[in-house]
Amino acid sequence: MTALPRTVLAVLALLTAALVSPSHSSPAAAAACTTDPATPKRQLRAMWISSVANIDWPSRTGLSVSAQQAEFRAWLDLAVAKRMNAVVVQVRPTADAFWPSTYEPWSQWLTGTQGGNPGYDPLAFMVNEAHARNLEFHAWFNPYRIANHDDPSKLVATHPARQHPGWRFAYGGKLYYNPGIPEVRDFIEDAIMDAVSRYDVDGAHLDDYFYPYPVSGQSIPDAATYAQYGGSFGNVADWRRNNVNLLVRELDQRIHAAKPHVSFGISPFGIWRNAGTDPLGSATSGLQSYDSIYADSRQWVKQGWVDYLAPQIYWHIGFATAPYEVLTAWWSDVVKGTGVQLVVGQAAYRAGASGQDAAWQDPAELSDHLQDNRKHPEVAGDIFFSAKDVRADRIGAFTRVVNAHYTKPALLPARGSAAAPAAPAITSATRGTNGVQLSWTGSAASYAVYRVDGTPSAADPCFFADARNLVATTRQSTFTDTTATGSAYTYYVSALNRTHQESAPSAGRAVGTGGGDTFSVVIDNADTGFAASTAWGTSAFSTQRHGTDYRFAEPVAASDPAWFRAAVPSAGSYRVEVWYPADAGYNSATPYVVAASGGNRTVTVDQRTGGGAWRDLGTFTLNAGTYNVVGVSRWTSTTGYVIADAVRITRL
Repeated sequence: MTALPRTVLAVLALLTAALVSPSHSSPAAAAACTTDPATPKRQLRAMWISSVANIDWPSRTGLSVSAQQAEFRAWLDLAVAKRMNAVVVQVRPTADAFWPSTYEPWSQWLTGTQGGNPGYDPLAFMVNEAHARNLEFHAWFNPYRIANHDDPSKLVATHPARQHPGWRFAYGGKLYYNPGIPEVRDFIEDAIMDAVSRYDVDGAHLDDYFYPYPVSGQSIPDAATYAQYGGSFGNVADWRRNNVNLLVRELDQRIHAAKPHVSFGISPFGIWRNAGTDPLGSATSGLQSYDSIYADSRQWVKQGWVDYLAPQIYWHIGFATAPYEVLTAWWSDVVKGTGVQLVVGQAAYRAGASGQDAAWQDPAELSDHLQDNRKHPEVAGDIFFSAKDVRADRIGAFTRVVNAHYTKPALLPARGSAAAPAAPAITSATRGTNGVQLSWTGSAASYAVYRVDGTPSAADPCFFADARNLVATTRQSTFTDTTATGSAYTYYVSALNRTHQESAPSAGRAVGTGGGDTFSVVIDNADTGFAASTAWGTSAFSTQRHGTDYRFAEPVAASDPAWFRAAVPSAGSYRVEVWYPADAGYNSATPYVVAASGGNRTVTVDQRTGGGAWRDLGTFTLNAGTYNVVGVSRWTSTTGYVIADAVRITRL
């Protein structure tokens, strides 16, 4: 991938994806229900976050750890705001690493110096932050590119490409690993598997850089390698394609042997071959990746060596050389019946950009691509290149995409054939000042929350056939529906496993319009109703946390409580519950202070156990008004961190 836009016939390739599969709602429901194509239940929605040349992230080299992390969180927040459900992040852009790799040096795009330690583990941080937002994280690897220059002396001295000069060649002003050397293939696979095996990634993704794109007047300098290893092939082109095929096939095997739930995908150049060259090709006349970069992407699909393909169809509808609608139909036909999923690589970088064709100055062009996709059930979603162009939203093109196609959340397409989890059970659904608070029990990787108007006597399967009633997905077992107004609703929750097979829905839980409803409010440590001194740190270490993080502090013989403030609607009896993550190293006698009518009352809780659920402190008489209702005190003689995470107050 490069920092410059691609030309029409030599489009760059940068994408990464994690695929998912087609709609996984029940066949009976699908047959009986009329679904809305504007609110599909399952659809991959992602953007590429490019690191090479600091295209997207980090925005420049040498940023502090906190600045790098703040920038990345902002990209994830953008994805959430646009109702995406995955990100594809470039973690090996130039034979380097965004993690402490045992094979390759730290990436220069972090610190400005290849091999320079950034002071933290970016890949671990990125995966954790993505999962905290219930975004899938797909790690994007460029397989062969060593550097965007051709001077080996500029590589760090310990770089494998310097230690093994016979592994590399220079071409077109850049350095590449030689795909024809078996040791090189093994090394590249090992480097990629280091990340896949050590980190909780959801997908492994290769972009379109295989053999280098052609440079006029230059030949790939691999004649000696062909002479050594290509004896069984009649020509160098077939041998080169086989070298790439071996990498693809072996990576597929190794990834799934290590982690069956991880999705393996590739985002090839948008044209395999033209029909004028090969009757199996598309009705196009552009660069042919089969012949020019030796990428036989059609065979990868037919052999089942990938879970998904995300061809970069970076041309507008009606473009004479390579029409978008022609290529989308052609790729749909290629994947049909194979079990390989199709995701379309979308050229967000072209929409509204100067120097692009007139079609790309139409704010509707990008949205029209997704409209065209609806003709093809094989299309399981889209990935947009790149994040900065999604954010720029030139001429409002991406806003149009969201308004026309992403008005509701979407589940990721299911992968494989794993059994679905058991249905969860809603334990609480109460209306509070900030919406309807839901809690449930279950054992799953994530959950889907549905809301239906009114109080139906039974769940209709059509409630869940598309996303019109889907309000959220989450990895937590609580959710606050802040969009709930004064209407009466019924909520359902389903459970999903790591590959997105969905359980049956829970039993419905009705919530009325107010008035006589039970008052209940949840205050999380991230809410405005929480206050604590600077002595209280912030952590997201425990997966038992409520929300995205929690607060912790050392015990002291002094008064320094963390307070949860609430608006109590009327004097009366209230149940007070607390949520905290448990750990053997936390405090065994954490004092919770309840500002009850008649004076504060203290309840001690052993935070070493019982975490990740609501824990009842008891029933208390509370006064009406807005005030600090519950505090977590540091004043305890026992050792271990005291934790402040969330409080729930319910009128009885």
